[in-house]
Amino acid sequence: MDGETRKTEFTSVSGEKLAAALELPRGRPRAYALFAHCFTCSKDIKAAREIARTLCASGIAVLRFDFTGLGGSEGDFANTNFSSNVDDLVSAADFLRDEFDAPALLIGHSLGGAAAIVAAAQMPEIKGVVVIGAPAQADHVVMQISERHEEIKRQGFAHVSLAGRPFTIKSQFLEDLSGQNVLNAVAALKKPLLVMHAPHDQTVGIDNATKIFAAAKHPKSFISLDTADHLLSKAGDARYAASVLAAWAERYLDEVPAVVRAPDFKGGAAAQSIDGEPLAVALSIDGYAMVSDGGPEDGGNGLGPNPTRIAEAALAACAAITVRMYARRKKWDLASVDVRIKRGGSADAHRPRLLEKELRVSGDLDAAQRARLLEIADKCPVHRMLTEGVEVQSRLA
Repeated sequence: MDGETRKTEFTSVSGEKLAAALELPRGRPRAYALFAHCFTCSKDIKAAREIARTLCASGIAVLRFDFTGLGGSEGDFANTNFSSNVDDLVSAADFLRDEFDAPALLIGHSLGGAAAIVAAAQMPEIKGVVVIGAPAQADHVVMQISERHEEIKRQGFAHVSLAGRPFTIKSQFLEDLSGQNVLNAVAALKKPLLVMHAPHDQTVGIDNATKIFAAAKHPKSFISLDTADHLLSKAGDARYAASVLAAWAERYLDEVPAVVRAPDFKGGAAAQSIDGEPLAVALSIDGYAMVSDGGPEDGGNGLGPNPTRIAEAALAACAAITVRMYARRKKWDLASVDVRIKRGGSADAHRPRLLEKELRVSGDLDAAQRARLLEIADKCPVHRMLTEGVEVQSRLA
């Protein structure tokens, strides 16, 4: 995959830490998408991974996460319900909006699809909703525990086995389901909808897709997933769904200018102007591509960090790498390094006279070791280049 999987977490409305994975393409993402997994599944189910990574390869960043009480997330599953799943989705969208960019696509699998339909009303930036194998009503999931229904109603809970794993289902879960109306939410969606369903789905029948599609207003689309099963357990089926999804989304996502890739330049850096862009340049740093641009205040479009920010990032990265190399050589217990660079006051925003470097280290380190690591951070090559000065010789090619 041409990108990275970044582990992260965010806080739910009830205070639990929810585990997440953000699939990021190289360069500026085309858009951000949010993925809701199926009932009692996790963000790491094959369908979630394959769909997220296929979309990432097409330039769309995808956040997949574990609902409260599942996977790596905190909380007790027994205290969750359909409404809390909707709340978790809204919290995930808030996290993306605050830390990166608001999600433009909302994707839900199975019961996660029903939750996505309901949650979309609370995400104004969403440009398209996609549901895969979704039930037309939230209480469809009760079919999986129908033999324990009376027990739950009688004693308030029951221990059930779902996909071979034990779960506790409380009466509040059933009561919450009975108060949901997914089809009403579909009718009020007011966003483009893509319905994807396998005609031979043995868990959520194809009639559910028919009901959702009939209730939706245009623009709406339906894609048959042919021989796929409910969980899209074959990687090829998940990748097919993602590739069709990406093509469908193109119609609704904001246009972004095509980025010219600078020629690979080994042993240095190259910058090449981008046609149609007032300031942006395509960079090649030892063959690694990125974009640098000015912000709107300078007449650019903010397609990437400005050059001075890149210099600050180089200082932070160099300090972190140098510290880790030193600690490894000394066999010190350095668990992690976090370097923050901030500008001091300067009349010229593009020519700071003071950079403040903050080093945060964790691990079994004493005070003397921590102090030494701070000294080492100031000996990294970029720090020395900036503070000792470097001669630049320019010429026309």
